[in-house]
Amino acid sequence: MNPSSIIPIYTTRGDAEAFLAYPHLYNRQGDWIGWVTPEREVYSVLGHYVGNLTDEPRILRKRVTSTLKASKTPPERPPKVLPLATVPLAPLMKEITYSIMDVLLEEPELLHPVDSGELRQDLD
Repeated sequence: MNPSSIIPIYTTRGDAEAFLAYPHLYNRQGDWIGWVTPEREVYSVLGHYVGNLTDEPRILRKRVTSTLKASKTPPERPPKVLPLATVPLAPLMKEITYSIMDVLLEEPELLHPVDSGELRQDLD
């Protein structure tokens, strides 16, 4: 994969905690943790809605939602990628209100690799 096609996803603190190789999201170790739809909705590897990708780029979502989005069928598992060795500094980001949550900062467990996570089904 071409490193120039990988986009760092930042937290509100300015740390790069995920990487986007569209449409797939990866963690800092290069493991697949989710994907992004053309509408910029972010889903976990299990197909659960996580939030929306902003222009900055961050993954944000409302803390309290009256309706939850339906789960989607995940795409086929992509290969592991090598994360960037150096990451550009985070751009200036808009302030967010308390009603908005930075997912990578406050609930990073929502985006976990396929082989881990609380929401994974148990093997029988």
